[in-house]
Amino acid sequence: MSNGAEREQWGSRLGFILAAAGSAVGLGNIWRFPYITGQNGGAAFVLLYVALVFIIGFSVMLAEIAIGRAAQLNAVGSFKKLKGGAWTIVGWMGVAAGFIILSYYGVIAGWTIAYFIKSFTGLMQIAEQGKTADFFVGFITNPGLVIAWQALFMLVTIYIVYKGIGEGIEKYCRVLMPALFIILLVLIVRAVTLPGAGAGIDFYLKPDFSKITGGTLGAALGQAFFSLSLGMGCMITYGSYLDKKEALPGAAAQVCFLDTLVAFLAGLVIFPAVFAFGVEPGAGPGLTFITLPNVFAKMPGGAIWSGLFFLLLFVAALTSAISLLEVVSAYFIDEMKWSRAKAAWINGLVIFLLGIPSVLGLAGKLPKFAGRDFLDSADFIASNVLLPLGGLFIALFVGWVWTEGAEKEVTNNGTKPFALHTAWLWVCRVIAPIAIAYIFITGLKW
Repeated sequence: MSNGAEREQWGSRLGFILAAAGSAVGLGNIWRFPYITGQNGGAAFVLLYVALVFIIGFSVMLAEIAIGRAAQLNAVGSFKKLKGGAWTIVGWMGVAAGFIILSYYGVIAGWTIAYFIKSFTGLMQIAEQGKTADFFVGFITNPGLVIAWQALFMLVTIYIVYKGIGEGIEKYCRVLMPALFIILLVLIVRAVTLPGAGAGIDFYLKPDFSKITGGTLGAALGQAFFSLSLGMGCMITYGSYLDKKEALPGAAAQVCFLDTLVAFLAGLVIFPAVFAFGVEPGAGPGLTFITLPNVFAKMPGGAIWSGLFFLLLFVAALTSAISLLEVVSAYFIDEMKWSRAKAAWINGLVIFLLGIPSVLGLAGKLPKFAGRDFLDSADFIASNVLLPLGGLFIALFVGWVWTEGAEKEVTNNGTKPFALHTAWLWVCRVIAPIAIAYIFITGLKW
């Protein structure tokens, strides 16, 4: 357990890739990606999304990992060490985002545990009666119950971070990430063999380029940026534990590939299933907690498929939550010289308490801010302000300020050539900042 002595490291390259992919793979890949794909015409959107992940997403991710490994410090400490001055604010924005996002993310992740258990204890019967919407509203407006599930989720997250990099995050991600893929594959086999699933597969895999509009481009850009956990210091923090011998471009590409693969596979679960049962594919976030239980209830052995799906959501949420708590904890370990145990437990408790207003807001116990409840307001501040600004400044920092240092880091001091080095720098200098500025400006509509 480090308290500023020798820095912990990943035990292997695979451990880093699985943990970083786990950080990137979250609820957004599994519920947000399919419904945004549904709203934007299916396969054409998927192709656009994949292209943007590997141009914009990869470039910013590689920039973050390079910053972290060069400095061997947390998000704040990295900017302080490499340049200092006002650039340190970028690291602070990452730490602030970690606190804010995990506060409400832990609430929603708690729902996944509740729904996993409910799948075997009555949810299917409620779905057969067509009452999933009533059940969902009743559940989220019961603050005591929601806080209990949130507490359980946060305890699991805190414990894994407390155990450290090798014995905690890496060890558990080596189990959780393969488990996530196995569950996804089992659910895909079930979904694509449903009568009528073919229409969903066609919708998902046959591009209709007439559906691509300016709005589609914006949606794909936003999803590519947010699904990779960029701009919040996660990749800087995880990069800081990476061995100096590892080649960074390949590692960043593998993380992008795994993250995109999970989002793509999630679509293969959801679209065949919703088309087989005549459900609207662009149904929005309600698809997860209201619509899909109805779909599972119509399948033989529905409780099993529902349970597996919500277990999948839980695993995806947990691997992301671990990285968010690590961003916050690493700051206190490096800068404040706290022990890992103190950093994990105290910050975890503070974040849990910060999540309670989100629970109370959903239950109607707190007033709304300009039409948004507390959870939506927190999400707006983090996702629409802190993350895009963080990503924007990270790209500019590598592209224009720390260019020579970045070049040395991504080529391992010239020993491992990176063929796309010049193109990468120009994406960081011009293309990524313009794209992220677009996300930021369009996202500012309160």
